[in-house]
Formats: sequence, C-alpha cells, structure tokens
Amino acid sequence: MTDPLSREERCGLLAEAEPGELRALADACLADGADVRVLLAPEVGCVQTQVREPVAGERFLLGDVLACRAEVELAGHRGWAMRLGDDRAAVLAAAVLDAEVEAGRAHAAEVDELCREVARRLVEREEREWAELAPTVVEFEELT
Repeated sequence: MTDPLSREERCGLLAEAEPGELRALADACLADGADVRVLLAPEVGCVQTQVREPVAGERFLLGDVLACRAEVELAGHRGWAMRLGDDRAAVLAAAVLDAEVEAGRAHAAEVDELCREVARRLVEREEREWAELAPTVVEFEELT
C-alpha cells in the first residue's frame, strides 16, 4: 500500500495533470449532485517565479509567469488549485478534485490514482530528457 499524498503534493500534481482528465474526473465527482459553491472564481494573473542557484544556494527572481487559481467548497470542504496558464475550466476542476479528497468522498481514491499517474509521467519525462542529454555530457580527465 502506498503512503497517502499530502495536500501540497496532491495540489502540485493536479497542477501538472492534463486538462481533459481533470474535467472528466471532476464531472464524475459532481454527478451525485453534491452541494458545490465557487468561493473564488477562476482568476488569471501573474506570479513571480523564484529559483535557487544550485552552487551558491542564492535565490533570485527568474521572471513572471501566467497562472490561474480557484477555490471551491464541496460538501462543506474547501478545495483549492493553481495552475500555470489561463485554463479556467482546468483549474476549477482541480479545485473540485482537491475538495473531493478533503471531504473523503467517493471519488477520493480516483483522485489519488490520477495524482500517482501524473507523478509517474513526470518521472518518465525527466528520465527521457536526461537520456537525451547524456550523449552531450563532457567528462574531463583529472590532473594529478
């Protein structure tokens, strides 16, 4: 059995999921007619991206990125989401999925499955990127 995802992990993975899979699962979550309220309608804006330089460990601002956020209440539990870009429907769906898990409702396990699938895809993508870069690695001989 796998460890449960933290809310931060879940929200981060939902931010990386495909819009279509978010909308389809959110529709399934709402199909039972549960009370849902939009607390913060999808809002598009810019957020500053900060990175840490790996050698010196110093942080600096990389630039601004377009992001969208939303907040909902589903069956008395709040759900929140933020995604890069301006896809309002996807961010609203992600917020519904977060609330579904927070409420411990029927589709919570499916939301966790989706998150784990997204995590698997991200690992595979990173491995492919490194495999493409491997032939370009320059190795230096050590001078003694």
